[in-house]
Amino acid sequence: MKRLFTRPFVPKPAAANSAPDASPAPANPAAHHVGLQPKDILPPVPHPCPYEHISLLATPEGLLMRPRHPGRPQSEEEETEVKIDWGKGGKVQTLASKVPGAQWDESAVVYGIVGFLELYSASYLLVVSSRTPIGDFFDPRHTVYGVKGVTAIPLEEERAQAVLAALVARNKVDRRTSLLPPEVPQEEDLDGEATGVTASDGRASPRVKFAEELDIKMVSPRPEQTFDLADGDRPPSPSSSTASTPSSIVSTNSETVVKTLANRLSFWSLASRRNSKHNSIDHVLMEQPGTEEVDPVNAPSIIKDPSKEPEEVIESIIAASAPAPDTAEQRHSELEEKIVRECVREFSRGGMYFTYTFDMTRSLQHKHELVSAAKSKTVLLDKLDALDESQRLGPATEKVDVLVEPSAALPLWRRVDRRFWWNEWLSKPLIDAGLHSYVMPIMQGFFQVSSFQIEREPVADEEGDSVAVEYVVISRRSRDRAGLRYQRRGIDDDSNVANFVETETIMRVEREGFANVFAHVQVRGSIPLYWNQQGAGLKPAPQLDPDRTHDQNSRAISRHLSRVTAAYGPLTIVNLAELHGKEGQVTNAFGDYVSELASEDVRYHAYDFHAETRGMKYENISNLIDKLERTFESQGYFWISSDRIMSQQKGVFRVNCIDCLDRTNVVESAFARHVLNRQLGAVALLNQEDGRRTEMDVVFNDVWANNGDAISRFIALLRAAADVSPLCRTGKRDLAGMLNDGVNSLARMYTSTFADWFSQAVIDFMLGTRTTSVFSEFLNKLQSTDPRDLIRISKIRADAIATCVSRVLSEGERLLSGWTLFAPEQLNAKVGDKFEEKVLLLSVKALYIISYDYTLEKVKIYTRVPLGEIVGITKGVYILSPLEEASRDPLQNAGFVVTWNNSDRQDTRVASYSIRNSLDFANTPPSPPPRKTGSRFSIALPRRPTLPMALSRVLAETAGPTAGQETIFAAFKALPVDPARARRETGSFIQSQDDYTTAQNCKEAVDLIVNAIQQACKDLGNEHQGLLEEADVVSLADAQRMTSVYAKMEYGVKRLLWLGS
Repeated sequence: MKRLFTRPFVPKPAAANSAPDASPAPANPAAHHVGLQPKDILPPVPHPCPYEHISLLATPEGLLMRPRHPGRPQSEEEETEVKIDWGKGGKVQTLASKVPGAQWDESAVVYGIVGFLELYSASYLLVVSSRTPIGDFFDPRHTVYGVKGVTAIPLEEERAQAVLAALVARNKVDRRTSLLPPEVPQEEDLDGEATGVTASDGRASPRVKFAEELDIKMVSPRPEQTFDLADGDRPPSPSSSTASTPSSIVSTNSETVVKTLANRLSFWSLASRRNSKHNSIDHVLMEQPGTEEVDPVNAPSIIKDPSKEPEEVIESIIAASAPAPDTAEQRHSELEEKIVRECVREFSRGGMYFTYTFDMTRSLQHKHELVSAAKSKTVLLDKLDALDESQRLGPATEKVDVLVEPSAALPLWRRVDRRFWWNEWLSKPLIDAGLHSYVMPIMQGFFQVSSFQIEREPVADEEGDSVAVEYVVISRRSRDRAGLRYQRRGIDDDSNVANFVETETIMRVEREGFANVFAHVQVRGSIPLYWNQQGAGLKPAPQLDPDRTHDQNSRAISRHLSRVTAAYGPLTIVNLAELHGKEGQVTNAFGDYVSELASEDVRYHAYDFHAETRGMKYENISNLIDKLERTFESQGYFWISSDRIMSQQKGVFRVNCIDCLDRTNVVESAFARHVLNRQLGAVALLNQEDGRRTEMDVVFNDVWANNGDAISRFIALLRAAADVSPLCRTGKRDLAGMLNDGVNSLARMYTSTFADWFSQAVIDFMLGTRTTSVFSEFLNKLQSTDPRDLIRISKIRADAIATCVSRVLSEGERLLSGWTLFAPEQLNAKVGDKFEEKVLLLSVKALYIISYDYTLEKVKIYTRVPLGEIVGITKGVYILSPLEEASRDPLQNAGFVVTWNNSDRQDTRVASYSIRNSLDFANTPPSPPPRKTGSRFSIALPRRPTLPMALSRVLAETAGPTAGQETIFAAFKALPVDPARARRETGSFIQSQDDYTTAQNCKEAVDLIVNAIQQACKDLGNEHQGLLEEADVVSLADAQRMTSVYAKMEYGVKRLLWLGS
């Protein structure tokens, strides 16, 4: 019996009239033909799965791709070729004919495409260059792979050739697919991948392999290091001197100290590598780690100088070994390199999974629900005589296929749950080109297959006193509001919570000759309120967002809980956060809001984990399970026995703490164990509770510990290997007195803030929620803005424009456009002490310059300028700070000045509770002339009020700078163009809509605005030569003269503290 159960599980062949959506996709799909239209147009036959092997070849025409079939010579391949044009944003297209002279025998073969990165100077194709088979999902054809290595191929011919040549050379050494002879028969040998220990029946069995030596290995490489991919059975380890064994650490010299400090405390690369003739991105596969040399710094004398404090020593070392780049080109080049490396590391550091033949992003029950719904729809349409025969499914029967694939005729990317599709944005060029077989969805999470024996009493024809149980844990992490622990908290305006993870446990066991498959789902996610937790301290306190109202929180949590219940059924919330202390504010607010909702489908349980399990007495969790016993009974679980659905899960547990990490892992594992015991009891298998640790205990604890570790790596970005210097691991802290508490504190500050913010910026960029502007913002602010806040700000700005239109436009006056712009608070000023975000409205008759109170949501003051009175428009560079590259970039710092006649036709009004709220600029007594300054600008100085009343004082101060002048001007600076993207319910992206959505930078936005104003003037008859002029509003030289010494010193201290340069 044991032998029969360990035989691979093969679904029964479908009947002749079986539904096409109930059959697994073919393992060796047919060729993907040309003629597919972009996006939603599909072929009339079942669509092939993603190609398992893809050949890449660099030619003068572009980068060529085509599928590679193992065992078939490249010369005999007849597949259609795809070309990616060279250059930034290269076009992807299917070729009608083969490229003549293409040497496919020299091509490199990869295991799939991650997607495209478009950066400052080039675009990159990310490909899976190494994979690891994790296990089979109950069927040898349903293999789950883990992403082991990702290679970035620049879309420039010479650079791409170098990377592909290095990939081919490595494949020769590692026995990869690329250049092996075609007569190699077995794909497993052809792949040369780590397949694990093989059991006697030929199936890969799970195992744990311990290191054969006591060397300390670095698991996560530093940006300039790469993994050694030659050995699939040993943990990857950079071989540089900073990641050496304990014996080598003892002999570490001062150069190692210099390199270690530079790597940890400076954002920029070592000067030696910066000046290297090789591009470090392109040669990442060819360079040997540990071969780069540190610039000749007099390290021993610096380190041993007793007159310097540790911080001064660090500053001297970093300034000499890893200073900031001198030119903007170097900065962009290094920044681009770091972005590519971080993207590659994000996909290859573990926890990214993919399949070729089935969808692993949906739970078993969800798949069967989709199939059942499709069959019910077919029956209904058939009764109405409205069914297309091509869409007819097989008749509904009691028997089901455990591994059913809904809508198997669709390409894989159309079938996945888009919440868990992490490379969708990167795959967009392939989707738009209709290359469905090149789109390979990648999921972040966890997957492990294990097995154990459990004792039984044989019945019927069963033999033996034990039975084999296969146990699978799958965790699927949502890409919506994804991020690191302190950078992403709470909920966003689309009701997505941070770090939402769906965990499914699946168990298969055979009893009395029948296969039984059980499944159960739990979810976790951040507390669904607007709150944050600043990571400046070691244990920052969670705080509710003071800018959010009670109604906003109530609406957000209501939408989120409604969405969860719609997907999973009745919801039972288990909140493990502390009821008192730092966490109390957010925890208690969560319970209060749920109570206010009073939903019949939502139950709330507060369980202060730390208080209830004080002393790490986790066995006390059994008390919580006892309280929830009725909930476990009502929820049940999904169960298929002998190809029949016996029961379904009705509801789900939503478990959370503050971080959704340790406490959540412990409780979810306890819930899973309780459910597993109930499932085993359903087939008369009970775990022996005699105090002995059984095989089931060992396997279960191991799997759930691995699951918790994997999720913790994603959410907390644990850097146990990368953050703790190899020098500190040995306990040796002398090293000339350098690595003391002060140095380590700086390193921790760097890692927990600066490095994490950069990682968060890369995550937002690769998920498509931010553009490359996030990196300019990062270098300027040393952190990046939450896309939730950007989307919220865009909505606030749209509401402000709408409010201003309703308040200031006359009845029947048609609006042409509206914008929000950065501007000095007063007119006739280009620079000043106070700036604000003004609303600028353009109608068919006039231009409205509005000061708006975003807090009170009302107009403070506005000036109506008739279009006929405008005498000049100047557009150009508008720089307010010369301290950072991003604030000096002329493309991202642009503005314009509108000048008009000071006549009685203009109208300025102030919001007040008095009838008198208008100003008469033309008849106001002239104000004293402004003091002369070194700048050529008109600096707005406050005018001493002469009127006693408060309103009169406001009116006078507003009119002061413009009184008695023939013309008046207003200066405007375009806001940063950063179209943060939100997703529709279908998963596609939607950008904030405004009148310059198409602008890629501030200069283009200014051009669009100025062109609209100029055209409106022209339509009204105000057209004359010289109306539009191109000139600097505030040049870089002027901005440098106006920047105070204090501001420069403050900026320098800030950069020194965070960047170490």
